[in-house]
Amino acid sequence: MKPATTREANRSGDALRAANVRTGLILLSIALVFFGGVLYAHYAGESSMGMSVLGFAIFAFLVLAIGRNLRK
Repeated sequence: MKPATTREANRSGDALRAANVRTGLILLSIALVFFGGVLYAHYAGESSMGMSVLGFAIFAFLVLAIGRNLRK
């Protein structure tokens, strides 16, 4: 096996960095949706509504993630 050139190493490093940024953005968006659901439940006075928002958000993220991987 020949050693990777600098250009190949940079490409794999860039791909890893992009994947890490995507993962971070997904986790941030999940946290924001959860926080928004908790706030909405607090102001609406219904605790079940916050859990419904969270459940819908998790379901939507799963559908998007699975759909994205099926498309490849």
